[in-house]
Amino acid sequence: MRRAFSVAVYARRGERVLVIEHRRLKTWLPIGGEIEAGETPLEAATRELREETGLAGAFRPLIGALDGVPPGLIGYEEHPAGSKGLHLNFAFVADVPTRELSACDEYTAVRWVGDPVPVECPLNVRQLVRLALAAPASNDRG
Repeated sequence: MRRAFSVAVYARRGERVLVIEHRRLKTWLPIGGEIEAGETPLEAATRELREETGLAGAFRPLIGALDGVPPGLIGYEEHPAGSKGLHLNFAFVADVPTRELSACDEYTAVRWVGDPVPVECPLNVRQLVRLALAAPASNDRG
């Protein structure tokens, strides 16, 4: 089975987190994608957020994170990705300056959600939305 490293970005603005209705998968997910050769997970998260929304996010160190943990990293999980095999997924939270997005052909709709998540999505997405909303960032800008 193919294995690929990927990132998910939970873009946070106030008490809401962005989820998108993925065009191909027909479910609600965060912004994200596979890590490209030579990228770190944080670099991939920054790129995916910019490519899919036009936004620049502030990935801040989280209070209590171990030394060496990338800023904004809220979790790691693995999930089947259909024909793409298994995704070894790094989940990040990024504070964004606006809810206004650039158009992207990877999704058909967007929602800014709270907890509980009011749309149909996988359990790991619901759990990570909760973590993204609760993640206390330090004042140190990452």
